[in-house]
Amino acid sequence: MKLSRLFREFVESEKTSGIILVSCTIVSLALTNFFGQSYSGFWQTHIFYKPIEFWINDGLMTIFFLLVGLEIEREIYKGELANIKSAMLPVLAAIGGMLVPAIIHSIFNHGTASQNGFGIPMATDIAFSLAILSLLGNRVSVSLKIFLTALAIIDDLGAILVIAFFYSKTISIVYLGLALLLFFIMFILGKLKIYNTWIYLTSGIAMWFFMYRSGIHPTISGVLLAFAIPFGDGHKTALSYKVQHRLHKPVAFFILPLFALANTAILIPSSVVTELTAPNSYGIIFGLFIGKPIGIFLFSVVGAAIGVCSIPNDIKRRHLLWTGFLAGIGFTMSIFITLLAFNEETLVYGSKIAIIIGSVLSGVFGFFGLRLTLKKSRLMNVISSPSGKN
Repeated sequence: MKLSRLFREFVESEKTSGIILVSCTIVSLALTNFFGQSYSGFWQTHIFYKPIEFWINDGLMTIFFLLVGLEIEREIYKGELANIKSAMLPVLAAIGGMLVPAIIHSIFNHGTASQNGFGIPMATDIAFSLAILSLLGNRVSVSLKIFLTALAIIDDLGAILVIAFFYSKTISIVYLGLALLLFFIMFILGKLKIYNTWIYLTSGIAMWFFMYRSGIHPTISGVLLAFAIPFGDGHKTALSYKVQHRLHKPVAFFILPLFALANTAILIPSSVVTELTAPNSYGIIFGLFIGKPIGIFLFSVVGAAIGVCSIPNDIKRRHLLWTGFLAGIGFTMSIFITLLAFNEETLVYGSKIAIIIGSVLSGVFGFFGLRLTLKKSRLMNVISSPSGKN
């Protein structure tokens, strides 16, 4: 099994971005707790009547969602999701990895002021998870890399749907209608084989504005734009390929690091222990650290047992479990959903700290679990080989 050039570029940019995100998070936390309001307040500086944080979270992150949408589209047409049987493994894993964490959070928070945070532990940070997986080097099979990537992509799609249905404001039918009309026009233009990039980008900006005014989170327009841009044959000359190729580096090295710097400006309060023992924090930490791997493992194994999906020969069941821990690294998407779920500052800060703790625990357990089991698997292959060679 070979990785396509564009898929390799996507994985490489995401894992590099993950390493940068770790650095940006550490820097942001340090600056906030050293300089206090003078640093965190910078992100509230208004430009064109809106704070910088708004332009990052609602504006630049739309480009991130555009890249995610293009990768989802490519996987559906030519990738791991093109074959139903192969696609069902990451699909089922993603469903389990979203449902179980949401249930765990709801158990802790049902009927409380923080119950709206059920979507926070549902998310997987594709950049961080691939960055940790890359640290294991050549011991990781291609199938496992594809599984985690496809799982994270489907997880992102699930997060997008959760944002659209559960975290949008009162909807304006007029503006929503205008946004969808623009999407329909672009979709038709694509079918008519009109490949002018600027037509789609300018229409995409207008669709973002209408979506923002509609009350639905405007980043959804990035995904819609991705499916409006003509895919063609998916080769290098296709508009979809060109746009996706050009977005990898700006998203990995500029947009996501900016998002991390702006949204991890967390002033750790003296009441941090109290906040971490709150039901919302329990729901997030246990949702990411326990719910993700259990949901992914159970849905994958049960799906394979009843014949709905198939597990590749070079992926063992224990690998699914430890990869599930890596999927418990929520970070970017979890923080993003936090900002939509809560307005109260205490809940937002508490959630962010819980996300960092849950993500760190998941990353550490996932890394060492895979490191031990992949090493063991390789040893077993050597021992069982008649020639004593791998």
